Amino acid sequence: MAPATDNAQFFHPRIQARPRLRSKESTMKDTIRQLIQQALSQLVTDGVLPEGLTPAIQVENAKDKKNGDFASNIAMMLAKPAGLKPRDLAEKIVAALPADEQITRVDIAGPGFLNFFQNTQALASRLDEALADATLSVRKNGPAQRVVVDLSAPNLAKEMHVGHLRSTIIGDGVASVLEFLGDTVIRQNHVGDWGTQFGMLLAYLQETPATSDELADLENFYRAAKGRFDESEEFAERARGLVVKLQAGDAECLSLWTRFKDISLSHCQEVYERLNVKLTPKDVMGESAYNDDLANVVADLKKAGLLVESNGAQCVFLEEFKTAEGTPLPVIVQKAGGGYLYATTDLAAIRYRSNVLKADRALYFVDQRQALHFQQVFEVARRAGFVTNGMQMEHMGFGTMNGADGRPFKTRDGGTVKLVDLLDEAEERAYTLVKEKNPDVAEDELRSIAKAVGISAVKYADLSKHRASDYSFNFDQMLSFEGNTAPYLLYAYTRVAGVFRKLEEKGETFDASAGRIILDAPQEQDLAARLAQFGETVNTVAEKGTPHVLCAYLYDLAGLFSSFYENCPILAAENPEQQQSRLRLAALTGRTLKQGLQLLGLDTLERM
Repeated sequence: MAPATDNAQFFHPRIQARPRLRSKESTMKDTIRQLIQQALSQLVTDGVLPEGLTPAIQVENAKDKKNGDFASNIAMMLAKPAGLKPRDLAEKIVAALPADEQITRVDIAGPGFLNFFQNTQALASRLDEALADATLSVRKNGPAQRVVVDLSAPNLAKEMHVGHLRSTIIGDGVASVLEFLGDTVIRQNHVGDWGTQFGMLLAYLQETPATSDELADLENFYRAAKGRFDESEEFAERARGLVVKLQAGDAECLSLWTRFKDISLSHCQEVYERLNVKLTPKDVMGESAYNDDLANVVADLKKAGLLVESNGAQCVFLEEFKTAEGTPLPVIVQKAGGGYLYATTDLAAIRYRSNVLKADRALYFVDQRQALHFQQVFEVARRAGFVTNGMQMEHMGFGTMNGADGRPFKTRDGGTVKLVDLLDEAEERAYTLVKEKNPDVAEDELRSIAKAVGISAVKYADLSKHRASDYSFNFDQMLSFEGNTAPYLLYAYTRVAGVFRKLEEKGETFDASAGRIILDAPQEQDLAARLAQFGETVNTVAEKGTPHVLCAYLYDLAGLFSSFYENCPILAAENPEQQQSRLRLAALTGRTLKQGLQLLGLDTLERM
């Protein structure tokens, strides 16, 4: 077992990078949609269908290959306006379909489903093209965009805890996918670096001067400060006063605040690097960054006629957001005492992202429990004219990480689990597992492997669940070599790598530019069909912000490769042509697995 290297020939053929062309026929589904559209247009001309129909033509992957590769329910959708039975309309659609070399036949099934069988050789040719392409022939559906991804957002008064994991890794995974598809991605770490908690820390620091080493343990320092805040009203008042001084630009307060912020951000950066997350200090755009604009936000809301004073506070009331009793819910932007709230900062951030960053799209990876907050803030921003370029705002909510008892994940004494402690334990558990399987491997190599396996296991266990759902954290499950886990997929990748290692041991090399893929055996065809769906899968993740879709795809792909490997001898193929074809299929599988895992932020291993 050895750490990942970049010298495996089959994963890095000499590929000429190609321009990121936006092909309208980048997938078979697109091709089929176009064929159906042409057939519908012909039926309109023939008077079978009325004019003015604009149906959303749905094409899905067939669940059973016996019934074809793709299916569409278009005949059932249009049967009523056509005044025909779905099956009768299906027959007319099939008769009107233009011929296409990529489709061998179209059957009608059940009440009127259209089942499309793709040409196996056409599929093989597409995979040959993917193998020769630097990005595996993956193209984005639609034009490239500027996308802001709001992720992680820890509170800088204390260390990151497990509650920050989901936002960080889900947001990073989606950001990586968007970049892979050619979007310009602007990561924004909207850290909580402003507010009452900092006044509390400043007050405690004034009361109990601390060394740099003591401040480095932010968790204990914060706990002590919070204790004083809760027990002493005089201390609390002083803390609140220091917040006002801080926000007014007091030099001493700003200096101490900067110390806290730098220490906390250094903790965060260490965690990001361990998680293989592409966040840097340059991506930090905290609440404090918008402080100077908050008064302007309130003033502009007033100019727009949206502000109402309620109990001394400045609020926006939107009719579509009401309590169960029918009372409009306020969006409070300024408290009676003059202070600002999260909503005010979020509105300032929206305006900045739209007007300054010129984003086409802004994705917010924030706890699902904040759904109402973002619905309200997005609507206020639209009505106030803060979004000037049609920027699309999407709350990518996620559920909670729970313990085995189904409750939010805590330490044994009920405290918050530090993220760094969780990662330490993951690496130690992975080390024990790896050492048992490989007792003869050198210690430094074991540690390197354990780090890759442990961190990947934690990340993948989260990413493989639908982000909107809660999930129970379980070390035993996530470190298993069976099922939809990181160890299983890492092992699947090494299995592919092993084919090419054995080839080298025979004194032979793989030439990615030679030969062609031939799909004869059912296992070859099944693997090929799934490989061809990589682009579609990646686009789904980009559109919906759902990394679990990519995880499910990679797990399925690994299983199909296993079946192919067991039933279709590669190095012991019947002839050189067949061997080269199967090597090409294996190489494409390896590159697809590696690319998919990298998009999820997982390091691969060459041996395991």
